[in-house]
Parts: sequence; C-alpha cells; structure tokens
Amino acid sequence: MSATDSIQAGQGSIDCQIAGGIAYVTISNPEKRNALTRHMCLELKALARSLHTEPSAEVIALSGAGADFSAGVTIDQLPSILFEPASEGGYTDHFSAADAALAQVTKPTVALVQGVCMGGGWQIASACDFILTSSNARFAVTPAKIGILYPRSGLDRLVRQVGPARAKYILMTGRTFNAEQAQSLGLVADVIDEDEFQTESSALLDTLLKRSRFTQVKTKEYIDACSGPREHLDPLWSRSWEEMVHGEDKEIGIESFRQRKDPRFSWTPV
Repeated sequence: MSATDSIQAGQGSIDCQIAGGIAYVTISNPEKRNALTRHMCLELKALARSLHTEPSAEVIALSGAGADFSAGVTIDQLPSILFEPASEGGYTDHFSAADAALAQVTKPTVALVQGVCMGGGWQIASACDFILTSSNARFAVTPAKIGILYPRSGLDRLVRQVGPARAKYILMTGRTFNAEQAQSLGLVADVIDEDEFQTESSALLDTLLKRSRFTQVKTKEYIDACSGPREHLDPLWSRSWEEMVHGEDKEIGIESFRQRKDPRFSWTPV
C-alpha cells in the first residue's frame, strides 16, 4: 500500500509494502539522496497513523531507497516544511508532525540505515525504537551549518540518547561520523558489516516477529513514558503488570520453554 494514490511529480514519495507481518516503509527521493519534501512529510505522517492500526503489520522497518537512508529535509523547501505560516497564527512544522506520528506507533519500529543519514535523517530514524546501521553509513546532525535550530522533538531525543555534552558536541560542530563513531556516541544501536547488512537485518526483523507482542508493546509504552511526567509511571506499570499476571503470553512462553519449543504468542492489542 502507499500513503497516497497519486505522487506529485518531483516531490518524492513514502512507499510501503507489507509482507509476512512486516511493513517495509521506504523514503524515496533518490535524486536528492532521499531528502524529505513537504509532500513526503505529509505522506509519512498519514502512513504512520494508518500502520498504527493496520492488523497485517506487526513490525515496521524504515529504510531509504537505493544507497542512502536520507539527507534530511530538502533545502529549497525548508521554510514550508519547518515553519510554514499557519492560518491561526504561528507556524506549522510538518517534519516534526511526521516524526511524532512515527514515534507514536505502538508496534516495534526499526530504522535500517545505509549510506547517508544526515540532518533530519537521523531524527526520522531515531523516531523508531532503534537504529541498525550498515558499516558504510555516515551520520551528521547539521543545523549549525545553515543557521537553524534542530526541531525540538529531535533535540530532546538527542539529549536523552547521548547526554547533554555529546549532544552539544554533535550539534555545535555539525561533524560527520562513521558508523562506529555513531554507535560510540549513542546515535545508533548496532553496526552490521556492509556485506551482511541485508541478511542480518532481515534476521532481526524475523526475530521481532517471533517475540511476545505484549512484552514489546508494554515495554515500549513504559520506556517512552519515562521521558514524561513521573507521576504517570506507577499506574502505567501497575496496569501492565496486572495484565501480564492474568494474560496468556506468560503461560505460553513458560510452557514453550519447558518443552524446548518456539512459543506462539497469542496477545494482540485491543
């Protein structure tokens, strides 16, 4: 399926194919190293919202078309993407709206990064639960090179992931990092050799499909909530723990472990 039926000429697209429980989402604007246009931001927001409730999609894999993940935001459309005047006053940030829609998907989401991942490219990748990167990838967060502020949601996430001092270092210098350096800084979860990337990333997606969706969804919900008001954490944890106690997945998992069989978990979101 696609976020829209008609693609505006020269505006790139966000494409999606669902197969075997995995939604393969592709950022496609190869002529501009998959830089996102305003049109693509709107598509990504709509697609993420639809995948949130799509029963055939249990895991979401985000990648770029061709050799690169994404060079960020298309520079000639930057004003209409990041600070388009709103009719009621103020500005509309279409990029951050797309980022938020992806981050709010309750299912496991993985960014598969090869080649260039720069500027807003890292922010969109980091909206996923974690980033797997090929050893050939290069990363940079570059607002200081063009005199803008990194969108707040991306800035907040960067600080949470790498810490304040490293976030300042990354943002103030705009330096380019190779995959190993990016992992050392905390920008990505794991680095896979370029020659093994397709095989290893596919195996990881298959592993996610086999694990308990209850564990994945509830763990993700709690970890994401940790960045918000602390008073919400205790009741959230209590509800999830109670659901675990009375749910089937733990019984299925324990019994399968005893019998040395692969579990077939049954829990699905309400």
